[in-house]
Amino acid sequence: MSMFEITIPFDQSHLFFPRIITWLLGGLFVLVLMKYARPIMSKYRSGGMTELLDLEEFHKFKFFGTIVLVALYFIMMDVVGSWFPNMGFGFLFVSMPFIFLMGMMYVHEITKATVTKIVIVSLVSPLLAWFVLARLFDITLP
Repeated sequence: MSMFEITIPFDQSHLFFPRIITWLLGGLFVLVLMKYARPIMSKYRSGGMTELLDLEEFHKFKFFGTIVLVALYFIMMDVVGSWFPNMGFGFLFVSMPFIFLMGMMYVHEITKATVTKIVIVSLVSPLLAWFVLARLFDITLP
């Protein structure tokens, strides 16, 4: 086996990239903590960050809506993926409404132009990601 070859068992192949992403996000989290934790805490202790605990501007609908949508996204990806095993259609068919609903929830002003842009993005980006990952690189998606 060469230094540039990787052998991944098929039943573990779907865990390869999530592990990489998890470690990258964890590393970025540590870097953010190292850079910003001390200044934020000192400013907070001196009373200069009262807005940190100000919940008047807290958007409950967006916060809880995001949690519900993300939970439904992962649940439905597994359900739809089981209807079409090893084809990545769970990712493809569930990502489209997920991106659309997230976009609609976070858009400031709903106009025909913004809805059109959200629809285009919610259709094109999952299709492009699915094509690149599942078809070009043969990576299994849910």
